[in-house]
Amino acid sequence: MQSGVAKNTKDSAGRRLGIKKFGGEAVGFNKILVRQRGFRWSPGYNVFVGKDHTIHSAVEGYVIHEYNPDKKRTVVSVVPHKLPEKPKFSIYLSP
Repeated sequence: MQSGVAKNTKDSAGRRLGIKKFGGEAVGFNKILVRQRGFRWSPGYNVFVGKDHTIHSAVEGYVIHEYNPDKKRTVVSVVPHKLPEKPKFSIYLSP
């Protein structure tokens, strides 16, 4: 009868990193765009970065991914929606 020692049997779950919203997708305020370790993707306009390098949207709008050849990185930005114009109603008080 043989008996052995089991080694290297522990493993952790994946961290689910990467792009969460691709170019052209509509996003709301404070939605996660990219989860990353370090700055694989750079933050652009209308986004902010969390303490774990996660890029969040700062406004409602559409996501844009642009390649920057100077930095050799992809820049993630959000283009805001055009705000709808509110119709102006004149209020008449009846005497």
